[in-house]
Amino acid sequence: MLGFSLSLPMTKVALTGLDPWFIAFGRSVGAGALALAYLVVTRARLPTGGQLRRLGVVAIGVVVGFPLFTSIGLTMQTSAHGAVVVTLLPAATAVLAVLRAGERPSPRFWLASAGGLVSVLAFVIISGAVRGGVSTADLFFLAAVGFCALGYAEGGMLARDLGGAQTICWALIVALPVTVPVTTIVALHAAAGPNHFPTEVTTTAWLSFAYLTTVSMFLGFIAWYAGLARGGVARVGQVQLAQPAVTIAWSALLLSEPIGALTIISALAVLASVFATQRAR
Repeated sequence: MLGFSLSLPMTKVALTGLDPWFIAFGRSVGAGALALAYLVVTRARLPTGGQLRRLGVVAIGVVVGFPLFTSIGLTMQTSAHGAVVVTLLPAATAVLAVLRAGERPSPRFWLASAGGLVSVLAFVIISGAVRGGVSTADLFFLAAVGFCALGYAEGGMLARDLGGAQTICWALIVALPVTVPVTTIVALHAAAGPNHFPTEVTTTAWLSFAYLTTVSMFLGFIAWYAGLARGGVARVGQVQLAQPAVTIAWSALLLSEPIGALTIISALAVLASVFATQRAR
């Protein structure tokens, strides 16, 4: 959770010099290289056909979907704003976990989950646009939540068979046929542009990109999937209850982003809904 809490602020810093598509796909390529080294050193066995299909779902969710949509959303909004919208992720993960596992949640569970959704939508409607409409950035953040929840739920269950490290490693490998070409095209396009990529990108932007590659896309997922496999996707997801508050604190500390009363109230309301969802399970 601590590793993931810095993902949005670090993405915001990386965006000062790097293209959002390069950040989203490039960090997956870098993490894929780390994953390949790990699998070779540990002499990991190849996944079965069924496991590969499930790994494809994990890759779509957390390797491609979440990094891409958050990177695009952060070109339009602050990381503190994004953290409030992404607060819905624990509840969304729990919902997909119980549906995937075939459990029968109580009406209280669904009521709490709906409360979280209403809280998030109320926040984005009020703060998203001048006329009260949902901003484009909010739509990207909500899409990121959906993709990430899917990747968390599927990966958490798959990690029971493969382990946390192999689950994220193989998901990164499965995604390479997509992430490598996209990263190459974006990098070549940026190099031909007026900013002379990559020589004029600041060291701070590159360090932030390195963090996203090694921690947000690799090491953090090894620990996260191992925890989900051992304690259950919905129950361990409670750890994420603290993540939005920590992200907002990082945003204020590192980026000097203003934290308004609406952001704080919305974060507390959604956190209460997420807590109720977990308890109702």
